[in-house]
Amino acid sequence: MKIAGLRWWVVTLVAIATIINYIDRGTLGYLWPDMATEIWPDKSADETKQYYATISVVFVFSYALGQTIFGKLFDWVGTRLGFVMSIGVWSLATALHAVANSVLTFSLFRGILGVAEAGNWPGATKANAEWFPVQERALAQGIFNSGAAIGGIVSPLIIAFLSVHFSWHAIFILVGLVGLVWLIPWWILMKSDPETHPWITPAEREFILTGQRDDSNAKEVVRQEGYNPTTGQMLSRRQSWGAILSAAFIDPIWWLFVFWIPIYLSESFGFNVKEIGLYAWVPYVGAMLGAWFGGLLAQNRLASGWSVNATRKLTITLGGLLMLPALLAMSVAATPVLAVLLMAVILFGFQTAIGNIQTLPSDFYGGKSVGSLAGYAGTAAKLGAAALTYLVPWLTQGGNYAPAFLIGAALAILSMASVWFLCGNIEPLEAETKASQ
Repeated sequence: MKIAGLRWWVVTLVAIATIINYIDRGTLGYLWPDMATEIWPDKSADETKQYYATISVVFVFSYALGQTIFGKLFDWVGTRLGFVMSIGVWSLATALHAVANSVLTFSLFRGILGVAEAGNWPGATKANAEWFPVQERALAQGIFNSGAAIGGIVSPLIIAFLSVHFSWHAIFILVGLVGLVWLIPWWILMKSDPETHPWITPAEREFILTGQRDDSNAKEVVRQEGYNPTTGQMLSRRQSWGAILSAAFIDPIWWLFVFWIPIYLSESFGFNVKEIGLYAWVPYVGAMLGAWFGGLLAQNRLASGWSVNATRKLTITLGGLLMLPALLAMSVAATPVLAVLLMAVILFGFQTAIGNIQTLPSDFYGGKSVGSLAGYAGTAAKLGAAALTYLVPWLTQGGNYAPAFLIGAALAILSMASVWFLCGNIEPLEAETKASQ
């Protein structure tokens, strides 16, 4: 049996896993207003807000650790088994939230969830490098990232609907079961990489394998070999630090909204869970459109003869410049409609940039090193997100979120600067190339 366009089936399954990933991680935030009142009836809103921040920081630190663990794990066991281990553990961890009843137990299960969910991103990056030629990678990454946006769109609607019919305990169990169901089609379809997969057509195999590396500078076309440095060699290259720091600076902007949209709407406008569900999906529509736009723009520019270097820098810079004015305007957003529309612009710009930032590891190195550098970048990104998450309760005392949004604007500038000043010419690196170091 042969399946035409098998790579698009693979990317679709990973995008669905990403949707599930965001439903699982978002459930706590959307249920928090009701849960906190039930679990800690004698605590004030400020106290439970701090509890939420503490639990969220545990999640992000665990997520940061998981990026490095699963980056190495995917390089070791492969994409197929790596995803099975990642989504299997995170689905069970989600279900276990049903029995949590304290900051400690929520933090424990949230920590397990964070480590396991982190595997989705180095896994997606590795699947991208394995299954797509250079000219399609930004589009594929955009499809992966649109899964996060779609998950953000459907999460508040799903949780708001389920909260009408089920307790919060049952909701966590139901959401956890969805990920376990996903494992069935993944195990059936993802038999091996494209070089040996029995269901791939010869034409698609040839298209993928011959396009694995950028040949715009007349370099020899190779697939997985490329330049695969040791960890020390990798971290000695400024290009690696450009990929790491650009992710570290931009990622906290995403998490600022992922964690705090429900709390912001509740605190600033007095929304309950159902009202949050009616508004909180809007920013993720912008994120979804931005993921598609960033991927399609990069694909269009590469098809038009632009270099990888020019394409990545254009798209990343455009995304950053879109975020800046919207982040500044969030400081004075007076209505919930204006607030969520500005958030949509911010997340549109974020997703326009992030898909191309996440392809930088595969632009610089061979396939055996892509997962590792993606894991290091992901760890740095989550450490940045944890720091900002920890500061939010202090920055937003009295319900004033302006300082947090101003920090977000500064981070967008730093992310763009990392790409321009550290990455240099974005192209495949070679061990012998001294001038590019």
